[in-house]
Amino acid sequence: MNQFLTYFLIIAVSSSLFAQDNQSVSEGPFDQLIIRGVTLINGNGAPPIGPVDIVVEKNIIKEIKVVGYPGVPINAENRPKLKTGGKELKADGMYLLPGFIDMHGHIGGKSQGAESDYVFKLWMAHGITTIREPSGRGIDFTLELKKQSEKNEIIAPRIISYTGFGHKSETFNPLNDQKINTPELARKWVNANADRGADGIKFFGAEPEIMQAALEENKKLGLGSACHHAQMSVARWNVLHSARAGLTSMEHWYGLPEALFEDRTIQNYPLDYNYNNEQHRFEEAGKLWEQAAKPYSDHWNKVMNELIELDFTLDPTFNIYEASRDLHRARRAEWHETYTLPSLWRFYQPSKISHGSYWHFWGTEQEIAWKRNYQLWMTFVNEYKNRGGRVTAGSDSGFIYQLYGFAYIRELELLREAGFHPLEVIRAATLNGAEALNMDKKIGSVAIGKLADFVLLDENPLQNLKVLYGTGAIKLTDENEIVRVGGVKYTIKDGIIYDAKKLLNEVKLMVDQAKTEENFMIIQPGMD
Repeated sequence: MNQFLTYFLIIAVSSSLFAQDNQSVSEGPFDQLIIRGVTLINGNGAPPIGPVDIVVEKNIIKEIKVVGYPGVPINAENRPKLKTGGKELKADGMYLLPGFIDMHGHIGGKSQGAESDYVFKLWMAHGITTIREPSGRGIDFTLELKKQSEKNEIIAPRIISYTGFGHKSETFNPLNDQKINTPELARKWVNANADRGADGIKFFGAEPEIMQAALEENKKLGLGSACHHAQMSVARWNVLHSARAGLTSMEHWYGLPEALFEDRTIQNYPLDYNYNNEQHRFEEAGKLWEQAAKPYSDHWNKVMNELIELDFTLDPTFNIYEASRDLHRARRAEWHETYTLPSLWRFYQPSKISHGSYWHFWGTEQEIAWKRNYQLWMTFVNEYKNRGGRVTAGSDSGFIYQLYGFAYIRELELLREAGFHPLEVIRAATLNGAEALNMDKKIGSVAIGKLADFVLLDENPLQNLKVLYGTGAIKLTDENEIVRVGGVKYTIKDGIIYDAKKLLNEVKLMVDQAKTEENFMIIQPGMD
């Protein structure tokens, strides 16, 4: 009985603290908001400039004014004036960026035990103000959250909703329970999806004539599209087929090496390969880029140039496969202890039935193959960017030891590893994503007339992208003291100021509570 009472006392106290903290996590919106004295790192490729005052009125950027020079006192007479009832955010010495766009953001999952509130707060704590949800727990689930986010009834990024089509979802139409086995039904499905309110479609693959019909119809409607070219269909329908039919972006990299094949048409599968064996699937995927045309060869150049001409977007999601090249690093990331739910941690563990849990016996040979895979993959992506192709940042978190928010920042680091200048990394995370979503008139850079979506932090992320992690970066001071610096300080979405560190603390409380509940159930195994 004492243990029972202790448990509920702990839960009650945690809930009380959570409720108190939640009351102070945000401010606004305001009729007028002036952010003063920042150094602006815009998403358009321009170098940093500051100090700058940014004036927002009812969620619209009205003025961006340079108010001085580094190291020189600012003349108050030259600054925009605060109106009665307005909010002034003193941000001298801070850095301001456009809100980040996660182009591959799954809103949790039942298998992971990750509910939307947990996921949203992790995203918002890392400056992510817009996400593209590439199919997940059903269109009705996502559209309801999208509606609540638009009204700012919940703490959440702006949501762009894509519905899944093909491969995993091909047996039944999620809108009217009709099996999609003809081009006519594919077109009908696409129109029904648009009528339902979806912003686009995430394809996995299907029969070529069905993919052709669906993509062409979706393009005609002006909706967005993405594709994970799954192995079950990619032998007959790769990235080039999709791009020619109207696909606007590809996810990960499946389908791209296949388009680059010169001396084969099918991946060199071992003869005992079974797609349902997760280790088979991921181990052999790590050998795929070496089967493609060599970098800068005629065929390699031809495929790249055609994709660029088609205004095609690459959303590589480098981070989600990183455990393949360094399992121990991914498993021991320092944020897991504090911010990963116990249910999510269990989902990550080796399993023969959980997607992405392919650590049946993962070792040095597999990791070395994947490191070579990354070198070739990154070479293509970096050169694609150099030739004017659009590359975006997406995380695909909730799988393979990658945690929402934290994994997005890791994606930025991996773009840097691929060869992107830090300013190109920020552009991939902001303006490129907005362009890919046809939302660049509203978001993606800090410009007059756009929405007030910003990321503010004390440290310069161009010098060290690690300062964007919620856990910050480790630094040794001149006094020989080890300190943590960085972490996003404020995330501003739709003109509302969110305290990013308080959002992270709320996530910590969720995780602590989940651990307490699980520990109690272990103590009381016979309790109903």
